[in-house]
Amino acid sequence: MKTIRIDVAVIGAGTAGLAAYRAAKAGGASALIIEGGPYGTTCARVGCMPSKLLIAAAEAVHHANHTELFGVHVDGEVRVDGREVMARVKSERDRFVGFVVRGVDGIPAEDKLPGYARFVDNTTLQVDDHTIVQAKRVVIATGSSPAIPAPFKVFGDRLIVNDDVFDWDTLPRSVAVFGPGVIGLELGQALSRLDVRVRVFGAGGGVGPLSDPAVRDYARQALAGQFYLDPDAKVLEMANDGDAARIRYLNLDGAEVEERFDYVLAATGRAPNVRGLGLENTSLKLDARGVPLFDAKTLQCGDSPVFIAGDANNILPLLHEAADEGKTAGANAAAYPMVSAGLRRSTIAVVFSDPQMMMVGSRFADLQIGSFVTGEVSFEDQGRSRVMGINTGLLHVYADKATGRFLGAEMIGPRAENLAHLLAWSHQQNLTVGQMLDMPFYHPVIEEGLRTALRDAAARLA
Repeated sequence: MKTIRIDVAVIGAGTAGLAAYRAAKAGGASALIIEGGPYGTTCARVGCMPSKLLIAAAEAVHHANHTELFGVHVDGEVRVDGREVMARVKSERDRFVGFVVRGVDGIPAEDKLPGYARFVDNTTLQVDDHTIVQAKRVVIATGSSPAIPAPFKVFGDRLIVNDDVFDWDTLPRSVAVFGPGVIGLELGQALSRLDVRVRVFGAGGGVGPLSDPAVRDYARQALAGQFYLDPDAKVLEMANDGDAARIRYLNLDGAEVEERFDYVLAATGRAPNVRGLGLENTSLKLDARGVPLFDAKTLQCGDSPVFIAGDANNILPLLHEAADEGKTAGANAAAYPMVSAGLRRSTIAVVFSDPQMMMVGSRFADLQIGSFVTGEVSFEDQGRSRVMGINTGLLHVYADKATGRFLGAEMIGPRAENLAHLLAWSHQQNLTVGQMLDMPFYHPVIEEGLRTALRDAAARLA
């Protein structure tokens, strides 16, 4: 077994790990990146990019089937070829993965070590059975994996996670989705539009990441009008019948229903990849999930020379957050023991459902009742939205009662991905509602709906 001595060892070559490696090198440290699995980030391989490819195909079908509003009629059947749909998804997915792999290929060979790392002590790692890495500092950037509750194991080979969807050669006839979060809603709606029989089941009434009761209720109604969605499902029995999954449940009318599905998609959250790292061999204090306790600003684990970044720490499992955290962890590992807070941008999250959802800054659930006002706009009668026939949605913006500062927003509605950026920039600049209203608004655009919500907030502040 050989031994490698290095300043910074980075475990994981995903978005956070690659950013950490580059930041450590930029900080003047020698660095080694250790990866046991295939190269290619979660986003490129099984996350944001392939899911958006499937959604794009679903949107094409939806638009082709809904032209009559404009007096345009498509005569004849709009046919979905599942093999062609999945061929494009996989081909373009592989192209995006290729970009990441080529980036890894540019890293010097001596800075890459294949294999799975396990802690021997705080800064000593054993990689498979071939290498001991003696590092001065370590960055954990091992990402996350789908979390599957034990009861779902009853489905056996009928049970899948989102990673499996993007390896299909064709589309199935039916899928039951458990978990109406970001992944469940995006894939559930897309598959439904691609002529797959879909049922989406949830627990507790949640819809996506929304916490504002009014916006969440609007989202539930808007989406349930397009595909079967029960955010608080009453499932009576689950079983594997060999060639299908069988689910017995109470439908939205309270009637007992039994259905068979080709697959059951468990979209029930993700868990940090920390099992098997040998963290019990370190002096690090761990939380109930086995994740090291760490400072959210510096990403340092206690006062140790160990840092944790990206989905592995589960603060905000988003690509741009992972990149920022990787940079912070790598820079601090290089500079240790002189560590400092890294960049924390205003929070921005988007769900690519239709209508889209977004959250910016502080969520409704994070705000103290009585300390803020809410500005509202419905997009049902908003001019540009009606022109395009996408006039479904509700936006809430929150402003501090004392200062008028914009605090955050939650929304379901048209082009939420674009409005989210305008609001996130405003939030990061600490703008007040009044200052935001002084910005230019063109006519007729969907952004005028945002202005209406801001005006409503301003009136409530007056």
